[in-house]
Amino acid sequence: METETITITLEKETVACKKGMTLYELSREYQKNYEYPIIVAKCDGVIRELYHEVPQDAHVEFCTTKDKDGARVYFRGISMILLKAIYKEIPRENIERVSFEFCLDTGYFCRIDGAVEMNEELLRRIEMRMRKYVAKDIPFEKKVIRTRDAGRLFEELHMHEKGKLMQYRKNSRMTVYHLGKFTDYYYGAMPYSTSILQYFKLDLFEDGFVFIIPKSDSPVTMPEFSPSMKQYRTLQETNEWSRKLRVSTVGELNQEIVSGHMQDLMLTQEALHEKKIGDIAVQIAERNCRIVTIAGPSSSGKTTFSYRLSTQLKTLGLKPHPIALDDYFVNRVDTPRAEDGTYNYECLEAIDTRQFNKDLGMLLQGQTVQLPTYNFVTGCREYDKEPLTLEENEILVIEGIHGLNDKLTYAIPKENKFKIYISALTTLNLDGHNRIPTTEGRLLRRIIRDARTRGNSARKTISMWNSVRAGETLNIFPFQEQADAMFNSALIYELAAMKLYADPLLFQVTPDCPEYSEAQRLLKFLDYFIPIDPHDVPLNSILREFIGGGILLG
Repeated sequence: METETITITLEKETVACKKGMTLYELSREYQKNYEYPIIVAKCDGVIRELYHEVPQDAHVEFCTTKDKDGARVYFRGISMILLKAIYKEIPRENIERVSFEFCLDTGYFCRIDGAVEMNEELLRRIEMRMRKYVAKDIPFEKKVIRTRDAGRLFEELHMHEKGKLMQYRKNSRMTVYHLGKFTDYYYGAMPYSTSILQYFKLDLFEDGFVFIIPKSDSPVTMPEFSPSMKQYRTLQETNEWSRKLRVSTVGELNQEIVSGHMQDLMLTQEALHEKKIGDIAVQIAERNCRIVTIAGPSSSGKTTFSYRLSTQLKTLGLKPHPIALDDYFVNRVDTPRAEDGTYNYECLEAIDTRQFNKDLGMLLQGQTVQLPTYNFVTGCREYDKEPLTLEENEILVIEGIHGLNDKLTYAIPKENKFKIYISALTTLNLDGHNRIPTTEGRLLRRIIRDARTRGNSARKTISMWNSVRAGETLNIFPFQEQADAMFNSALIYELAAMKLYADPLLFQVTPDCPEYSEAQRLLKFLDYFIPIDPHDVPLNSILREFIGGGILLG
C-alpha cells in the first residue's frame, strides 16, 4: 500500500512529504540547510509549534533561534524551565510570587517574593537543575482546557495573577503547557523540547537576579551583562509606582476598568508624570544649565515631553527656546547614504555639527545669531527666522536623535548642558511570568500615529520597524547612561486606550503580506485588554501625541 503524500511550499521550493508528518520531523530533514537550530515554523504566515502536522498545500517557513519570532519562543521556553527549577528548589509555600519584571541590557530582571533568601548558592542550584532539564530533552506539552478551569488551576497553584488574567478572557477555552509535572500558561508558541535551550546564565543582581540569554543576532554566543544602572533605577521607580497603584499586570488593569476606577487611575498616572517632569525642571534650574538636549527612541513622546518640560521651566522663571536639530541637516547633496543607496538622515554626519556648535557658542556668549531652517523640499538650509539673542534667564531646548552624544555638542562645556533620555519603558506585564516587551507599546504608538498623521498603513510601519530599531541601537542606546535624567513616558493604561485605534489598522494586514504574522501577534496580544474610551485620556497626555486630540500638538 502506497504512503499517501501531500505537497507544500517550503521557503521557495515545492516539497512532497508524508501525510501526517509533523513539522518537527520535517525540520529534522532540513536542519542541515540552516545555520542555527530551527525552533518554530510559519505556516501561511501563522506561527505554528513543531508538534503540529504539516498542513496540506501550505507555505512553510522555518524560524531559527536567530529570527525574531524564534528568539521570542526561546525566551518563553527558558522562562518555563527556570520556573520549574525554582519551584523544585524552593518549597511552593515559601513563594508568594515569581516575577520576570523587565529587560535590562542582555538580561531579564527577576524577583522571588516570599520566605526566600536569594544567594549565590541557591542560584547555582537553580541553574544546575535547569541544565539537567535541558539535557533530559523534556517535551513541552500543550493542552487545551476550559478557561474557568485554568483560572481555578492557577489559583490552586498560588499563581493568582494568572487567575485574574483568565477572569477577563473572552474565549471559553485556552491552552496551558506542561513540562513534566510543572504546569504554566504562556502567551505565544513554545519550543518542541528543552534540548534546544542550551544557552543561558543566571547572575545575582540587586535585590533579585537576572537570567541572561544570547541576543538574536548571535544566538549561540553568551553576551556580557553590562546594565545601565540609570535605566534600572528608572524602571524600578516605575515598578514602585505600579505597586502603589496596585496595577502591575493586565489582569489588575482590567479589574480597575470594570470597577469603574479608570479616571482616577489616569489622573494619578498623569500626575506622577507631571511631578517627574517638574523634578527634572528643578534640576535644570538648580544647575543653571543653558542648553537642554532631549533624545530617545522612536515613539517615546519626545515632542510632548519637550512642551511639558518647557511649561515647567517657565514656572521657575526661565524662558525656553526650542531648536530643531533637523534644521542643521547638511545640504542634501552632502548627506551620507545608507547601504541601500537612500539618504541616511539618522547618522551624526547628516548634521552640520560645526555650524551647530558655532551658533550655540555665540548664543551662550550673548551674541545675536541667525538660526537656519532646513527646507525638506529643496534639501537646503534657509535663513528666514528672526535673529535670536539669549538673555540671562533664557535656555535652549534641543530635541533630536543625537542629543545624548557629546560629539553633537563637542564645543559646549559640560556644565552648560543637561541631557535627558526619554523612552516608553513599560513595566506592565500580562502576569508574573509573561512580560510585555518595552518595544511593544512604542510599535503600537507608531502604527497609530503614522496612520493618523502620515497616511501609512500598519503593514508599512511594521515593515520599517526593524530598520528603526537598528538606528536606535546604533545612535541612541549606547549613550543613555550619559543622561543627566531619564524619563519613562509609558502609561499604565495606554495599551487599553490604544486598542480601539490599533485593532482596525492591524486587521487590514492581509495573509499574503510578510507582516501578517506580526500583525496577528499584536492583535492576539491586544485581546487581553478590556478597551477604555480614548476620549477620557487627559488632553495634555503624552499619549495624545499618538492618538491625537491633544491641546499641545492637536
